Amino acid sequence: MFSGQENLDMGKTTMRLLCTSLSFTMICWLAEGTLSKTDAKKGATKNLEEKMLHSDKNVQDRGLVVVDPKAKDIILEHRSYCSKKMKERHFSGDVLGYITPWNSHGYDIAKIFGNKFTLISPVWLQVRRKGKERFQFTGLHDADKGWMKDVRKTSKNIKIVPRILFDGWTYQDFESVFGSEDEIEELSNNMVLLAKNENFDGFVIEVWSQLGNQKQTELIHLLIHLSEALHEAQLKLVLVIPPAVAAGTNQPGMFTKKEFDQLASAIDSFSLMTYDYSTPQRPGPNSPIPWVRACVQVLDPDSKWRNKILLGLNFYGMDYSALGASGEPMLGSRYIETLKEHKPKIVWDEQIAEHYFEYKKNKGGKHAVFYPTLKSIQLRLDLAKELGTGISIWELGQGLDYFYDLL
Repeated sequence: MFSGQENLDMGKTTMRLLCTSLSFTMICWLAEGTLSKTDAKKGATKNLEEKMLHSDKNVQDRGLVVVDPKAKDIILEHRSYCSKKMKERHFSGDVLGYITPWNSHGYDIAKIFGNKFTLISPVWLQVRRKGKERFQFTGLHDADKGWMKDVRKTSKNIKIVPRILFDGWTYQDFESVFGSEDEIEELSNNMVLLAKNENFDGFVIEVWSQLGNQKQTELIHLLIHLSEALHEAQLKLVLVIPPAVAAGTNQPGMFTKKEFDQLASAIDSFSLMTYDYSTPQRPGPNSPIPWVRACVQVLDPDSKWRNKILLGLNFYGMDYSALGASGEPMLGSRYIETLKEHKPKIVWDEQIAEHYFEYKKNKGGKHAVFYPTLKSIQLRLDLAKELGTGISIWELGQGLDYFYDLL
């Protein structure tokens, strides 16, 4: 067992080594101008099969959780989850799944695999400040009460906690609310009333990054007040937090141990954004596992509140182009299309615990794709178990159906 300080030191050392290694890896990738013969093959050969029926066995029993998956096997199996065990849980911590209206498959996933989740967060809502002690909630047109009823039928214990964005707030809006207990109370009461009227079980609040590193004391005061009001009404408050170690550095992020310690007793769960590590300007992995570990250890080195941390898993990938330092998110459907077209060799990077592959467009130059696989997800679930955290998934409409066998 390590002490809190040893955990903290280990986290910092890990980040220094990771940054050095990743910089070298991506410089090499950008410097290479050509693909191997295997990766450059055209996709004009026969169409690859996809299983449309569910399986009696889960992905582990089918031998699919491996470091050397073949593109043809992913294409064949990705829709085929285990129908016999879709109500069984393999991960005992809290599991939060986000759903977006623009990826409607996530709504189906929540109904099919509802038993595997403890929290579902549709990203429906915004709160706007319309003047002194006046707040307006928008996005309710997306709220689907029939779907909520279906999800609760699937799982008796699941909590539906829509995400709220503080939309269109100016710095002055925040200052006005921070400076008035009446404004804070009005906002709190309005949120409780909204939850009761719409049959929500609480909210996921995403606000921390909006103020950068400013007004943190005042924001903490507001969040504690909101949590007290919601708890009094038996409602939950989940806070979205940026990574505790800034991506690409070994520097502290915008939300550190100091802020965590002040909020840990008041907030039900912290949705930790341990993804989006790389950018088009600095292409590479979505969520290198040493960084994920460091983000948790730096935040809570003494393991006091680990069960409240929901370690973030991305169920989307990134497609980077070597030309013009560009990149775009890749969802499951396009990932499968790309595998079919280019039939690439999928490469495992042991250090970051992610798969990637390269392909070449006719006129678009060389691309590198980092997308989650059964093996990369399993290792992050294992890490969450080891660290004693829950998990949060962004988001359910973006992944492949057989991913959910792992939960």
